[in-house]
Amino acid sequence: MNIRHLLLDIEGTTCPASFVSETLFPFARASLPRFVTNNHGESCVKEILKAAQHEWDNDITEASIKLRREHSSNKNEAYAGLIEYLLHLIKIDRKSTVLKDLQGKIWLAGYQKGELKAEIFPETADCFQHWTGEKLLISSYSSGSIQAQKLLYKNTNHGDLSPSINQWFDTHTGNKKHSLSYTKISQKLKALTSEVLFISDNHKECDAARDAGMQTLFSLRRGNPDQNPAGHTIIRSLKEVVHYF
Repeated sequence: MNIRHLLLDIEGTTCPASFVSETLFPFARASLPRFVTNNHGESCVKEILKAAQHEWDNDITEASIKLRREHSSNKNEAYAGLIEYLLHLIKIDRKSTVLKDLQGKIWLAGYQKGELKAEIFPETADCFQHWTGEKLLISSYSSGSIQAQKLLYKNTNHGDLSPSINQWFDTHTGNKKHSLSYTKISQKLKALTSEVLFISDNHKECDAARDAGMQTLFSLRRGNPDQNPAGHTIIRSLKEVVHYF
Protein backbone atom coordinates (compact mmCIF):
# COMPACT_ATOMS: atom_id res chain seq x y z
CA MET A 1 0.00 0.00 0.00
CA ASN A 2 1.22 3.50 -0.82
CA ILE A 3 -0.39 5.08 2.23
CA ARG A 4 0.28 8.74 3.05
CA HIS A 5 -2.85 9.53 5.09
CA LEU A 6 -4.67 7.78 7.94
CA LEU A 7 -8.34 8.78 8.18
CA LEU A 8 -9.71 7.69 11.54
CA ASP A 9 -13.17 7.24 12.94
CA ILE A 10 -13.33 7.85 16.70
CA GLU A 11 -16.02 5.84 18.48
CA GLY A 12 -14.96 2.19 18.56
CA THR A 13 -11.73 2.99 16.71
CA THR A 14 -9.58 5.32 18.84
CA CYS A 15 -11.83 5.42 21.92
CA PRO A 16 -14.24 2.88 23.43
CA ALA A 17 -17.78 3.01 22.12
CA SER A 18 -18.87 2.89 25.76
CA PHE A 19 -17.33 6.31 26.47
CA VAL A 20 -19.59 7.87 23.85
CA SER A 21 -22.73 5.88 24.67
CA GLU A 22 -22.37 5.77 28.47
CA THR A 23 -20.66 9.09 29.22
CA LEU A 24 -20.88 11.71 26.45
CA PHE A 25 -24.44 11.12 25.27
CA PRO A 26 -25.99 10.88 28.76
CA PHE A 27 -24.11 14.04 29.78
CA ALA A 28 -25.43 15.93 26.75
CA ARG A 29 -28.96 14.64 27.28
CA ALA A 30 -29.02 15.62 30.95
CA SER A 31 -27.43 19.03 30.31
CA LEU A 32 -29.31 20.07 27.15
CA PRO A 33 -32.45 21.67 28.67
CA ARG A 34 -30.52 23.89 31.08
CA PHE A 35 -27.85 24.69 28.48
CA VAL A 36 -30.41 25.89 25.91
CA THR A 37 -32.32 27.86 28.54
CA ASN A 38 -29.17 29.57 29.84
CA ASN A 39 -27.34 30.13 26.53
CA HIS A 40 -29.97 30.65 23.80
CA GLY A 41 -29.07 34.35 23.61
CA GLU A 42 -25.46 33.69 22.56
CA SER A 43 -24.99 34.22 18.83
CA CYS A 44 -23.41 30.84 18.08
CA VAL A 45 -26.05 28.95 20.07
CA LYS A 46 -28.81 31.05 18.54
CA GLU A 47 -27.66 30.02 15.04
CA ILE A 48 -27.66 26.35 16.01
CA LEU A 49 -31.17 26.63 17.47
CA LYS A 50 -32.38 28.42 14.36
CA ALA A 51 -31.07 25.55 12.22
CA ALA A 52 -32.61 23.03 14.64
CA GLN A 53 -35.99 24.76 14.34
CA HIS A 54 -35.71 24.58 10.54
CA GLU A 55 -34.95 20.85 10.77
CA TRP A 56 -37.93 20.32 13.06
CA ASP A 57 -40.24 22.31 10.77
CA ASN A 58 -39.28 20.04 7.89
CA ASP A 59 -39.35 16.78 9.82
CA ILE A 60 -42.46 14.88 8.68
CA THR A 61 -42.04 11.84 10.92
CA GLU A 62 -45.00 10.97 13.11
CA ALA A 63 -43.19 11.79 16.35
CA SER A 64 -42.11 15.19 15.07
CA ILE A 65 -45.60 16.11 13.88
CA LYS A 66 -47.00 15.07 17.25
CA LEU A 67 -44.52 17.30 19.08
CA ARG A 68 -45.43 20.26 16.86
CA ARG A 69 -49.11 19.78 17.65
CA GLU A 70 -48.43 19.56 21.38
CA HIS A 71 -46.39 22.79 21.42
CA SER A 72 -48.20 24.83 18.77
CA SER A 73 -50.24 26.76 21.33
CA ASN A 74 -47.48 27.12 23.94
CA LYS A 75 -46.06 30.61 23.41
CA ASN A 76 -44.89 31.09 27.00
CA GLU A 77 -41.90 28.75 26.76
CA ALA A 78 -40.20 29.66 23.50
CA TYR A 79 -37.72 26.78 23.49
CA ALA A 80 -39.69 24.10 25.34
CA GLY A 81 -40.83 22.33 22.18
CA LEU A 82 -37.46 22.59 20.50
CA ILE A 83 -35.74 21.19 23.57
CA GLU A 84 -38.12 18.24 23.56
CA TYR A 85 -37.50 17.73 19.85
CA LEU A 86 -33.72 17.72 20.33
CA LEU A 87 -34.05 15.22 23.18
CA HIS A 88 -36.16 13.10 20.84
CA LEU A 89 -33.33 13.15 18.26
CA ILE A 90 -30.90 11.98 20.92
CA LYS A 91 -33.27 9.18 21.90
CA ILE A 92 -33.60 7.86 18.35
CA ASP A 93 -29.86 8.43 17.68
CA ARG A 94 -30.41 10.52 14.57
CA LYS A 95 -27.19 11.76 12.99
CA SER A 96 -28.40 15.36 12.96
CA THR A 97 -25.67 17.88 12.19
CA VAL A 98 -27.31 20.64 14.23
CA LEU A 99 -27.72 18.29 17.19
CA LYS A 100 -24.05 17.35 16.93
CA ASP A 101 -23.12 21.05 16.86
CA LEU A 102 -25.17 21.69 20.00
CA GLN A 103 -23.75 18.65 21.77
CA GLY A 104 -20.28 19.99 21.00
CA LYS A 105 -21.11 23.22 22.84
CA ILE A 106 -22.46 21.27 25.81
CA TRP A 107 -19.39 19.03 25.97
CA LEU A 108 -17.13 22.09 25.77
CA ALA A 109 -18.73 23.41 28.94
CA GLY A 110 -18.33 19.98 30.56
CA TYR A 111 -14.64 19.70 29.69
CA GLN A 112 -13.95 23.27 30.81
CA LYS A 113 -15.55 22.59 34.18
CA GLY A 114 -13.64 19.34 34.60
CA GLU A 115 -16.84 17.31 34.52
CA LEU A 116 -15.64 15.30 31.50
CA LYS A 117 -12.39 13.50 30.67
CA ALA A 118 -12.13 11.57 27.39
CA GLU A 119 -11.26 7.88 27.53
CA ILE A 120 -9.18 6.51 24.66
CA PHE A 121 -7.80 3.06 23.95
CA PRO A 122 -4.50 2.48 25.81
CA GLU A 123 -2.40 2.28 22.61
CA THR A 124 -3.89 5.31 20.84
CA ALA A 125 -1.42 7.92 22.10
CA ASP A 126 1.64 5.78 21.33
CA CYS A 127 0.30 4.95 17.86
CA PHE A 128 -0.32 8.62 17.09
CA GLN A 129 3.27 9.38 18.07
CA HIS A 130 4.62 6.50 15.97
CA TRP A 131 2.56 7.38 12.88
CA THR A 132 3.60 11.02 13.09
CA GLY A 133 7.22 9.90 13.31
CA GLU A 134 6.67 7.86 10.14
CA LYS A 135 5.49 11.07 8.39
CA LEU A 136 1.93 9.80 8.05
CA LEU A 137 -0.73 12.49 8.19
CA ILE A 138 -3.57 11.69 10.58
CA SER A 139 -7.07 13.06 9.98
CA SER A 140 -10.25 12.57 11.97
CA TYR A 141 -13.72 11.88 10.51
CA SER A 142 -16.62 11.46 12.89
CA SER A 143 -20.36 12.00 12.98
CA GLY A 144 -19.64 14.17 16.01
CA SER A 145 -18.94 17.82 15.25
CA ILE A 146 -15.37 18.97 14.61
CA GLN A 147 -15.55 20.92 17.86
CA ALA A 148 -16.53 17.76 19.74
CA GLN A 149 -13.69 15.83 18.11
CA LYS A 150 -11.13 18.48 19.05
CA LEU A 151 -12.42 18.56 22.62
CA LEU A 152 -12.19 14.79 22.95
CA TYR A 153 -8.60 14.59 21.71
CA LYS A 154 -7.54 17.64 23.71
CA ASN A 155 -8.89 16.24 26.98
CA THR A 156 -7.94 12.56 26.98
CA ASN A 157 -6.79 10.44 29.89
CA HIS A 158 -3.43 10.26 28.03
CA GLY A 159 -2.97 13.99 27.52
CA ASP A 160 -3.62 16.38 24.64
CA LEU A 161 -3.53 14.46 21.33
CA SER A 162 -5.13 17.17 19.19
CA PRO A 163 -1.80 18.44 17.75
CA SER A 164 -1.36 15.02 16.08
CA ILE A 165 -4.43 15.56 13.90
CA ASN A 166 -3.75 17.08 10.49
CA GLN A 167 -7.34 17.76 9.40
CA TRP A 168 -10.83 17.35 10.83
CA PHE A 169 -14.03 16.23 9.09
CA ASP A 170 -17.62 15.80 10.26
CA THR A 171 -21.06 15.45 8.65
CA HIS A 172 -20.77 18.96 7.22
CA THR A 173 -18.52 17.22 4.67
CA GLY A 174 -21.13 14.52 4.09
CA ASN A 175 -22.77 11.36 5.35
CA LYS A 176 -20.19 8.81 6.49
CA LYS A 177 -22.01 6.05 4.61
CA HIS A 178 -21.87 7.87 1.25
CA SER A 179 -18.84 7.33 -1.00
CA LEU A 180 -18.92 10.94 -2.22
CA SER A 181 -17.95 12.08 1.30
CA TYR A 182 -14.66 10.20 1.03
CA THR A 183 -13.98 11.58 -2.42
CA LYS A 184 -14.43 15.09 -1.00
CA ILE A 185 -12.10 14.29 1.89
CA SER A 186 -9.35 13.02 -0.40
CA GLN A 187 -9.67 16.21 -2.45
CA LYS A 188 -9.31 18.33 0.70
CA LEU A 189 -6.30 16.23 1.69
CA LYS A 190 -4.88 16.81 -1.81
CA ALA A 191 -4.33 13.07 -2.08
CA LEU A 192 -5.44 10.20 -4.27
CA THR A 193 -8.10 8.11 -2.57
CA SER A 194 -5.75 5.12 -2.90
CA GLU A 195 -3.25 6.96 -0.68
CA VAL A 196 -5.73 7.15 2.21
CA LEU A 197 -6.29 4.35 4.73
CA PHE A 198 -9.66 4.66 6.48
CA ILE A 199 -10.26 2.87 9.78
CA SER A 200 -13.72 2.51 11.28
CA ASP A 201 -15.81 0.20 13.44
CA ASN A 202 -18.74 0.47 11.00
CA HIS A 203 -18.66 -1.77 7.93
CA LYS A 204 -21.04 0.46 5.95
CA GLU A 205 -18.66 3.38 6.41
CA CYS A 206 -15.81 1.13 5.28
CA ASP A 207 -17.90 0.11 2.26
CA ALA A 208 -18.39 3.76 1.30
CA ALA A 209 -14.69 4.56 1.71
CA ARG A 210 -13.70 1.50 -0.36
CA ASP A 211 -16.20 2.45 -3.07
CA ALA A 212 -14.45 5.83 -3.25
CA GLY A 213 -11.10 4.08 -3.73
CA MET A 214 -9.65 4.23 -0.21
CA GLN A 215 -7.96 1.38 1.60
CA THR A 216 -9.91 0.21 4.66
CA LEU A 217 -9.47 -1.53 7.99
CA PHE A 218 -12.33 -2.64 10.24
CA SER A 219 -11.89 -2.03 13.96
CA LEU A 220 -13.30 -5.07 15.71
CA ARG A 221 -13.45 -4.47 19.46
CA ARG A 222 -15.41 -6.02 22.26
CA GLY A 223 -18.38 -3.76 22.95
CA ASN A 224 -18.57 -2.24 19.46
CA PRO A 225 -22.15 -2.28 18.12
CA ASP A 226 -21.06 -3.54 14.68
CA GLN A 227 -19.31 -6.91 14.87
CA ASN A 228 -19.61 -7.70 11.14
CA PRO A 229 -16.51 -6.76 9.09
CA ALA A 230 -18.35 -7.58 5.84
CA GLY A 231 -15.15 -8.58 4.08
CA HIS A 232 -12.94 -5.74 5.30
CA THR A 233 -9.58 -6.58 6.88
CA ILE A 234 -9.91 -6.76 10.67
CA ILE A 235 -7.74 -5.12 13.31
CA ARG A 236 -8.28 -5.53 17.04
CA SER A 237 -5.73 -2.91 18.09
CA LEU A 238 -4.32 0.21 16.47
CA LYS A 239 -0.88 -1.36 16.90
CA GLU A 240 -1.76 -3.71 14.04
CA VAL A 241 -2.08 -0.81 11.59
CA VAL A 242 1.68 -0.77 11.10
CA HIS A 243 1.39 -3.98 9.04
CA TYR A 244 -0.67 -2.22 6.37
CA PHE A 245 1.57 0.60 5.19
